[in-house]
Amino acid sequence: MGRATTLKALLSTAWLVCVLADQLTDDSSTKEGANDRVECVCENRHGCTDTCSGYVCFFTVVRGFASRGCFELQQYEQCRARRIPDLHISCCAEHFCNGNLTEPKEPGQALAVSQHTLLSQSYTKNLLYVNPEDSAIMLVAVPLLILLIVAMAVCALVVWLRSRRPHYRLTHMEDHDATMLKVPAGADPTYGDIFDEFCTSGSGTGLPYLVQRTMARQISLVECVGKGRYGEVWRGTWMGESVAVKIFSSRDEQSWFRETEIYNTVQLRHDNILGFIASDMTSKNSSTQLWLITHFHELGSLYDFLQYSSLDPEGCLRMCLSVASGLVHLHTEILSTQGKPAIAHRDLKSRNILVRRNGQCCIADLGLGVIHSQSNDYLDVGTNPRVGTKRYMAPEVLDESIRVDVFESYKQTDIWALGLVLWEISRRTVVNGIVEDYRPPFFDMVPSDPSFEDMRKVVCVDQHRPSLHNRLYSHPILSSIAKVMKECWFQSPPARLTALRVRKTLSKLDQDTDQSIDKLKQDV
Repeated sequence: MGRATTLKALLSTAWLVCVLADQLTDDSSTKEGANDRVECVCENRHGCTDTCSGYVCFFTVVRGFASRGCFELQQYEQCRARRIPDLHISCCAEHFCNGNLTEPKEPGQALAVSQHTLLSQSYTKNLLYVNPEDSAIMLVAVPLLILLIVAMAVCALVVWLRSRRPHYRLTHMEDHDATMLKVPAGADPTYGDIFDEFCTSGSGTGLPYLVQRTMARQISLVECVGKGRYGEVWRGTWMGESVAVKIFSSRDEQSWFRETEIYNTVQLRHDNILGFIASDMTSKNSSTQLWLITHFHELGSLYDFLQYSSLDPEGCLRMCLSVASGLVHLHTEILSTQGKPAIAHRDLKSRNILVRRNGQCCIADLGLGVIHSQSNDYLDVGTNPRVGTKRYMAPEVLDESIRVDVFESYKQTDIWALGLVLWEISRRTVVNGIVEDYRPPFFDMVPSDPSFEDMRKVVCVDQHRPSLHNRLYSHPILSSIAKVMKECWFQSPPARLTALRVRKTLSKLDQDTDQSIDKLKQDV
């Protein structure tokens, strides 16, 4: 036991010495590299206009979409990415040098290779540069550190060899004794641990960019759990854990690009937003597949869940509050060094909401999202030609009176759809032993696949709203939720509640319910 402790102490000391040496080297080299910045052309990138400043300039082409910008030193590894189908990246280290870079044509790859080589040499030279004023210290300290490490390694080896023989003898004598079996300390790393470690920094919510580009090879598809106009959803396994793989069809390529862009550029990690892991492109049967990898929720979408499950009033409130909380997080702009812009969903419906094991929900499918930053004064509607679901469209969308240049207009359409989702949940809530079958909004007014004109007549001309069962008004929770629904369905968009007001109302209702239950327990 004493020898083992001595060995651990020696190894810990050696490790500490290595860290100090490495830090000393990094400090001296960083002084030179910190001032070696270049001005670059910036195109098709959020957060910059025409130019940006960084360590190197880059030019990328992803499936025909070109962008230019700059990388900081910690992002330089992306310049060394191996060649991936439909992905090209070139880097250079001179002012505005990426303005003239273009995607090479086969077989003329030599230009990109030579630029990459020159950049690597420049990078290596900067890292190895030692400030002259520190050279004297380095000449003395480095040899001493090396000698100390070698001496400690020899001591550790001697201690290990001396302790090995008695340890082997003891193990050999007791190898059949079941009481001597020991469980290794700690547990094997799980998917959740690794995911949290990967995602503790950076601007995106998923894994680092280059790690994402290897995900398709690491995932095994198990079963198809859903199909739609966008493509398919599969349950896959990654590192022993289930993940959801959304495989987009080629005609919905813009949704994949948009959703990937939103997840990789903003901090969206929230309990009520579907957890993003990675996006990747892979080839199958000589065709390109677009993958979006997210957390897997075995209960499926809210639409599927309500088909076969009913709720009590408390469960209904929990679900409604979680959807409202997720929408508040989307609609809110966070101002910080790693903040997020405000996002409007534009296609909120029960099929795009997933149910978690704890009875809460999380919002998914951000392919139609609109990004707005008040601090940077920009509104990004995207280029996706797909429109939302007609059954959930707000009056101003159906009559085409929506102000497309005002971000608040998109948030107000989300509130209209939120009211319809709350209505779907309340229908499946048991009150006084009564519960209704699941039906989609306006099921009794329009066909199963309504046209744009069908919805416009019902919502805009006739101004109909989904009917509310009388039983809802006999329960305090359901009557309050019914009132919230009606205030989400005002014909005038500015008159509707905000997502924050909906959440505050439902939160207060949840707190009052908890207090009533606690008081009832005390009385009993």
